[in-house]
Amino acid sequence: MSRAVRYRQFGGLDVLELQEVPEPHAGPDEVRVRVTAAGLNPMDWQIAAKPEMAARFGITLPAGFGSDFAGVVDEAGAEAAGFSVGDRVHGAAIGRSVADFVLVKTPTTTLWRTPESISDEVAATLPVAGLTASAALAAIGLRAGDAVLIGGAAGGVGIFAVQLAKLAGARVLGTASERTFGFLRELGAESVAYGPGLPDRVRALAPEGITAATDLFGREAAEAALELGVAPERISTVADGPALPGVHATGAVDAKPGSLERIADVIRSGELTVPIAATFPVEQFREAVTMQAGRHVHGKIVVTL
Repeated sequence: MSRAVRYRQFGGLDVLELQEVPEPHAGPDEVRVRVTAAGLNPMDWQIAAKPEMAARFGITLPAGFGSDFAGVVDEAGAEAAGFSVGDRVHGAAIGRSVADFVLVKTPTTTLWRTPESISDEVAATLPVAGLTASAALAAIGLRAGDAVLIGGAAGGVGIFAVQLAKLAGARVLGTASERTFGFLRELGAESVAYGPGLPDRVRALAPEGITAATDLFGREAAEAALELGVAPERISTVADGPALPGVHATGAVDAKPGSLERIADVIRSGELTVPIAATFPVEQFREAVTMQAGRHVHGKIVVTL
């Protein structure tokens, strides 16, 4: 037997259970990953709570939980391609990652080798958040000299977007709560409080104007950018809900090939850091999900197995 966080009905935290399940084994064209760490994302608990969101990702009940994972390949089918037993890997398996084992069908575009200098805890935070940040910035054609407003800059996706934008040569203004300002300064962003009056605060901070924006939390930053005269095609959003006219709605699936490898490279070089707000053993997964769902986390939350 093995362990997995699962749920039999949609709902809040109380529907999630750490269950004993039959140990899975790799099929002919699959590899099995012994999971050591799983990074949490807001989409994980949203899928578990909202049937309509689960349907978008092909999740049906009963279901597993989580999307991102890291670990070691410990079984490989005779026809498995690209990976071998003993490979350290990280990947995305929507609705399946918080478990002792994850099966991945090969060949695949959702499993990557983990560089030697990157820990499993860090690797487990990369797929969804890293690819989403990369896609959000690519959608607006971010370039050196831009002044970009990033909504939700201190969140799990924001920490990647802020640093990637800085590496691209942009000036970064990030929305956050005031208690997060110091954290964002360490990442290279100029902080601006979210909430009513955001356009005026951005105008005061950047009187020469902003040229681009990405909203990683809702629509407030995107709407502020429109009010400040930013062209819709230079604004992106990643949250659910009705799209703003002309604004790019994007997500991890839109990331360009090689995006995650490039993120791993700048982590290895020390140009990008991944703040991990907290780690919890899988037995304390409820505490981890509660912290994630609070949406006031500075960095990523990781469950270890």
